Amino acid sequence: MIFIVVKFTVKPDWSDRWIDLTRSFTEATRQESGNLWFDWSQSVDNPDEFVLVEAFKDDAAESHVKSTHFAAAMATMPQALVKTPEIISERIDADGWGLMGEMTVS
Repeated sequence: MIFIVVKFTVKPDWSDRWIDLTRSFTEATRQESGNLWFDWSQSVDNPDEFVLVEAFKDDAAESHVKSTHFAAAMATMPQALVKTPEIISERIDADGWGLMGEMTVS
């Protein structure tokens, strides 16, 4: 799968509106046939920092970046950002989440 983590630093006046701004992009991406997950988190240390963790089946990432909702998001999101997002994008040998080996909950 292709595993992607993107860090977004938003302008302080957009922190409360970021999830609303990205809602249609998030919902459309989650409906893509090759999307495995697309989850947002907000930093507990910096309320202006959001992290997107997403994964796609290997053959689905290209169609994602060519979609109309991706293009729309790339056009609307910059207005709310302080800087260009930081990204880690890697093809990994997995097909989903595994269990943490260092801890077992029964």
